[in-house]
Amino acid sequence: MIPVDTTKDADKKDAAKKDDSKKGPAKPEEKPKPPFPGWELDAPKQIADCKHGAGLLGCWFDPSGKWLYTSGQDNVISRWDFVANKRVDLAGHGSWVKSLGFCPGKNLVISGGYEGLLIVWPMEGVQPEPLRQVTAHTGWIRAVAVEPTSGLVVSAGNDGQIALWQLPSLAPVRRWSGHDCHIYQAAFRDNGKEIITADLKANVRVWDTATGKLLREGKPVASLHKFDAGFGADIGGVRGWGANANGDRVACAGITNVSNAFAGVGNPLIQVIDPKTLKVVQEHKSKEAYQGTMWGVAFHPAGFVLGVAGGSGGMLWIWKADQAEPLRTLKQPDNIRGMALSADGSKIAVAQANGSARVLNLKA
Repeated sequence: MIPVDTTKDADKKDAAKKDDSKKGPAKPEEKPKPPFPGWELDAPKQIADCKHGAGLLGCWFDPSGKWLYTSGQDNVISRWDFVANKRVDLAGHGSWVKSLGFCPGKNLVISGGYEGLLIVWPMEGVQPEPLRQVTAHTGWIRAVAVEPTSGLVVSAGNDGQIALWQLPSLAPVRRWSGHDCHIYQAAFRDNGKEIITADLKANVRVWDTATGKLLREGKPVASLHKFDAGFGADIGGVRGWGANANGDRVACAGITNVSNAFAGVGNPLIQVIDPKTLKVVQEHKSKEAYQGTMWGVAFHPAGFVLGVAGGSGGMLWIWKADQAEPLRTLKQPDNIRGMALSADGSKIAVAQANGSARVLNLKA
């Protein structure tokens, strides 16, 4: 047997012990820095649950962040003091309401209903009553927006018409035929000089506000639309959208990869366009195999993007502005049909199919 010399191993162990004795106490493991310091992206705390009752169609914060408005399948708009969980109903529409706008300078709220009515309400008051109403469109109004400086209102809907109105009288200013199908979205841009619209077939058009003249058009978000030959129906379009603070980016939300138009089977998608060139500059999508429609999107002042969907359960995603896959995926209690972000970015509200509007705190 060959003898084994263990003295060298013993010497190495002794040397290691001496080296350890020279080392200081172990440093605590450093936590990775959050991607957006000061903002809670992992588990936003619920600060209010506004139970409208009937399934919700949408929700909106007023510009001051004092009120949250909801609209439901009971044809009622509700104004919530969400801190105190107090509700006031605004009854006036005879159908669903999917669009709401605010004119803070005149302290007014403007709503558009599926029966074609445009109604002006006072923002304050114990029990707001309609100040003025007009039959603005034949059939559904799907989009209402306010240019706060001029007090102009733009409305659009299923009749393909774009109409301008003056607040507070709702006196008609101009009307023109803008699309050959349902107009889903309309908004002012470039300090009110232009109006941008989007429709069921994913057409995006930009108009001169002063004349109604078409300035540019395109189909940049074509993947958000499909004609289903089996059902003989179009599905998709720009179901939700939002602009960044500079107005040089517009995020268009909807559904893509549709395999069954009748059941709404497809994947949620956001495509961000440059409104000057009408070209897609970024996409945001879900990482998991989620089935449903992206119903809402917003650019946060801190630089991230929020999107919500409904279909196979409610989802809230958060993306970096330059990345396709999300930073965070936050499952919600029920299918979501709308989203609102407060002007200061501190709160987000989600309108759920179960009739509940959850208000979440985004401040860390």
